[in-house]
Amino acid sequence: MELPGLGVWEKHTDSILGWASALWSLSYYSSPLLLCYLYRKGYICSSKLVPVSQYVGAVLVCLLGVACLRGWGRWNNSEYLHFLSILEETKNKPTPSNKKKLKCYDFDFSYWPLDFSWTEVSNPKLSTAGVSLLKPEPKLRGAADSVLHSVRTLPCHIISFLIAHSFGRRMLYPGSVGLLQRAMRPMLLQGQARLIEEFDGQRNKLVACDGNEIDTMFVDRRKDGERTGRTLVICCEGNAGFYEVGCMNTPLSHGGDYSVLGWNHPGFGGSTGVPFPQNEANAMDVVIQFAIHKLGFEITDIVIYAWSIGGFTASWAVMSYPEIQSIVLDASFDDLLPLALKVMPNSWRPLVQHTVRQYMNLNNAEQLLKYQGPVLLIRRTKDEIITTGPEDIMSNRGNDLLLKLLQFRYPKIMTDEGVRVVRQWLGSSNPIEEASVYSGYEVDDDWCVTVLQSYQPDREVLFPWSVGEDMDSDGRRQLALFLARKYMRNFETTHCTPLPASEFHSPWRLNRRMADWM
Repeated sequence: MELPGLGVWEKHTDSILGWASALWSLSYYSSPLLLCYLYRKGYICSSKLVPVSQYVGAVLVCLLGVACLRGWGRWNNSEYLHFLSILEETKNKPTPSNKKKLKCYDFDFSYWPLDFSWTEVSNPKLSTAGVSLLKPEPKLRGAADSVLHSVRTLPCHIISFLIAHSFGRRMLYPGSVGLLQRAMRPMLLQGQARLIEEFDGQRNKLVACDGNEIDTMFVDRRKDGERTGRTLVICCEGNAGFYEVGCMNTPLSHGGDYSVLGWNHPGFGGSTGVPFPQNEANAMDVVIQFAIHKLGFEITDIVIYAWSIGGFTASWAVMSYPEIQSIVLDASFDDLLPLALKVMPNSWRPLVQHTVRQYMNLNNAEQLLKYQGPVLLIRRTKDEIITTGPEDIMSNRGNDLLLKLLQFRYPKIMTDEGVRVVRQWLGSSNPIEEASVYSGYEVDDDWCVTVLQSYQPDREVLFPWSVGEDMDSDGRRQLALFLARKYMRNFETTHCTPLPASEFHSPWRLNRRMADWM
């Protein structure tokens, strides 16, 4: 993969414009502090602003000249003109052969030909307002109280809006910050080239129902007459992750068993927009529709794999498309609010609660409970990001995600006694401690499987199950530990360490005919 038309003129002029763009981004993010400094020094007055505006005007004229030189250099570069002809031909005739020629070049993704739009699918769930999300339940109030409450909380609403749309969104999704993307650009280009050259990756542009363009990469490993690659893994990246260098590489390294589809959050890489929950869900929806209607995968052959904050879009996907085969959540959490409260001053607590619930309500557990299929949670035992206490494995919010899931699916097993033994197991920080807790309660795996199989002998029973209702406390403890170990796997590392392919497993499901778990 190469940069089109990288001649002498373009090389130098691109460098100058790149530095100018970086300085503009830096001044934009530091503008509040800069304006305060200039005001205190007395520079914000007409006598000072006039000469400054003249200097700024001169710089803009110079930059315009640099841009013209770059255009002249491109116009006289035969390689760049060849690239333009390929781009124009692909837009007019988007055939596989033309797209194969185009993917050899890297250029501004906004000019990439459209590959799929939500309008191509007749889906009653979709509208220009976006797909449906779970909303916090409003508190019931009388008409007079409601008006008075609205007036009283108006300043809080305004401040929450400003926080969410300024530094709040950038703190939550640092990968959407332009400066970070510029710093990572060489690494992203290298990762993208590797996906295309080594794995024959196909880059595609999708348009979601909100108009955002979503940058995706698809690696097809299907072979005629073979099951290899028939399962598609859709990857959801973290808050500073890109498909070029993110969790997409884990299923790709799994010996060719899976076809893989990665995508970038709105505002990341070539994707447009900003990564608010509604935009995130809209993007996830068009990615799934693309996989089904354009790539030709059955919904039952799709696995959702997510890392960290990607758990929000992953849990939304399985909630909205319950036929999805399974979901794997790596280093994810149950709810954003406890993590947001951890990093903000305690005096801001009411404001943080309101801002998160109104604008950044990443309610992973609530969405995951709507899904009936197989689930696998991967917990990083040395995770330093999704913990609410320093180096405390029990404060890992993945624990809460597991407990909420088990309590919903098996309420008769997860009584106070069941919760206590699962918490004891969750306190284990290494395999030896885990095995010690497990053997200490003398868990009989075969007996647990038999009990669960007997609960649904001939038909699928929807969660929550009533299994364990007429069972003694020892049986419930065994089942609670058995289920905890089946739903969660521990990985001894920190939050940002890439997950090795050896740690990527399909979630288990109960086989009613044979005593084994898949």
